[in-house]
Amino acid sequence: MGKIILGRVDERLIHGQVMMTLVQTKGVDSIFVVDDTVAQTPTMRKLYKSAGSRTGKKTIVTTEDKVKYYWDEYQLKDYNCILITRTIKTMCELVQYGLPFDAINIGGTPQKDKENDILVTKSVYMNKEDAEMLKKTQEDFDVDIYFQATPSAPKDSLESVLKKFDMA
Repeated sequence: MGKIILGRVDERLIHGQVMMTLVQTKGVDSIFVVDDTVAQTPTMRKLYKSAGSRTGKKTIVTTEDKVKYYWDEYQLKDYNCILITRTIKTMCELVQYGLPFDAINIGGTPQKDKENDILVTKSVYMNKEDAEMLKKTQEDFDVDIYFQATPSAPKDSLESVLKKFDMA
């Protein structure tokens, strides 16, 4: 049975400097990029597989449905991975589906809606819906959720971010 060593939400998915450091985490032997658009676009899939291979780790680019199937049928085989999604929503859906995460790192999400998104850390914009999803995910599944753009940056807790939405 495989293991998800770390879940990461990052709009850029694989970001060279960040991934080179994260894959050095003890036990990591692979990267799962879970993004429907990237997985279904041959050129993009090839680009991300190539970027991930530069880390020296096996890189699997797949859709959300296929990673769920891969979990149901194979429990991720023997892969010990970093699983990356582009959005908080996708990550929370994977946790709710049953993929086991000990920790989720929210790394970089840009502002998409100027009226509803607020800057909660130096690299993360969120709206109240995202905050509610993360809070529910942490409460229901006992997963450690924190905010950290790069491995050398300080960590911000979910609790400190929820205060910005008057939810803590």
